Amino acid sequence: METNNNATQTSVKDEVFITHIFNAPRELVFRAWTEPEHLLRWYAPDNCTITFKKIDVRPGGVFHSCVYNPQYGDCWISGVYQEVIFPERLVFSMALADEEGNLVASAVAGKDEDWPEQTITTVTFTALGDKTRLTLHQTVSEAKAKQTGAYQSWIEMFNRLNNIVADLPQN
Repeated sequence: METNNNATQTSVKDEVFITHIFNAPRELVFRAWTEPEHLLRWYAPDNCTITFKKIDVRPGGVFHSCVYNPQYGDCWISGVYQEVIFPERLVFSMALADEEGNLVASAVAGKDEDWPEQTITTVTFTALGDKTRLTLHQTVSEAKAKQTGAYQSWIEMFNRLNNIVADLPQN
């Protein structure tokens, strides 16, 4: 039986990939992604805030969060951590939800109806001396992410994270 690997490669190629260099050791950048007190400071786009109803950063652990955008209102997200490998890699699902944590369709949440019901986000942390190269991969079309503002939101959050890691203690 012959398989066509090009379809898979094409879809992955068209998904979101963002690389960012942080002027901080990877252990510190990883902590900023996994410790709720740090996430509250940066894990929302500019002019937005985030709250967590639940966050359990371990394989199989879940999170339920709300990003409040003063222009567009609340955006509830639920997800499951699939991999947590300190300080190298995080893999988690993200799906639109309601305030109770029930998953909802994109259109019901007031979002683009073509947004996938669930995305998988993989974040890798590579040491570059005393710096960190972070690579983010999200299983959504890059064009769709740019159209909806999700892509730009990642960039804004990474810029905020630059400031956060500069202030965190190194130990």
